Amino acid sequence: MILDGQPVNVIERGAGPPLVFVHGLIERWTHWLEQLPAFAGHRVIAMDLPGFGNSPMPKERISIPLYARMLEKLLERLEISAAVLVGHSMGGFASAQLAINCPQLVDRLVLVCPAGLSTYANRRDLRLVAQMRRFKRIVNAYHTQVSAHAELFARHPRLRLLEPTTHIVARHSDRLPAPFVAELVRALGAPGYIEGMEANFNYDYRDRLKEIACPTLIVWGERDRVVTAKDADVYEQLIPNARKVILKDTGHLPMIERPAAFNALLEEFLSE
Repeated sequence: MILDGQPVNVIERGAGPPLVFVHGLIERWTHWLEQLPAFAGHRVIAMDLPGFGNSPMPKERISIPLYARMLEKLLERLEISAAVLVGHSMGGFASAQLAINCPQLVDRLVLVCPAGLSTYANRRDLRLVAQMRRFKRIVNAYHTQVSAHAELFARHPRLRLLEPTTHIVARHSDRLPAPFVAELVRALGAPGYIEGMEANFNYDYRDRLKEIACPTLIVWGERDRVVTAKDADVYEQLIPNARKVILKDTGHLPMIERPAAFNALLEEFLSE
């Protein structure tokens, strides 16, 4: 699909009320494979954000406002007047921004461990991004090599501990289904990785969260080591019609680590 002259990979199934799933950093649409079949009664839509999966880098620099505009264009292109947006991490950040920009397009909002609060201007993370930019060739070469061996890491749980990404994002990386591990490791080679990471740190929308008018469900992993679960309290306070659910013994990937519990929460939220 072409959005603003930009080719974007979009997956669409079903014909019921629309559900739009938006992935996070170093992810792609496949990170919602535990959800897409479970909600087959809906019109389910998932995309690869520009710079990730099968969507090439955008013409302009990656940013949260850019991704929010891409989501807006996607809904317009699919002739969807209002949808339920389910966004994870960076995808939650962009989905919330769309709910602020275009409240008429977002009927309900599900934020899964969203970035956007404690991630803003985080000095440690900004230093990390600066170092990654400085040694971009080395970082890219490393990520290319690791992503090329994604299937090997996926097949051997002990090797997962040697690749820090899966160990950091999941509470129990050895319990993750092998296909998801392969996707996570493979995504390290995404061209939008560094710019996408930086986008999470340089945009502040805290003062505008009160503008989100739709019902909002916040789902977080209690043991999230990527974005602190303390942010769930702040999101719940700042968004007027929001409630939070914290999943115990869960990391940054509730929809993958606890798919049955996550899907039940989503189903309940949709039926309210």
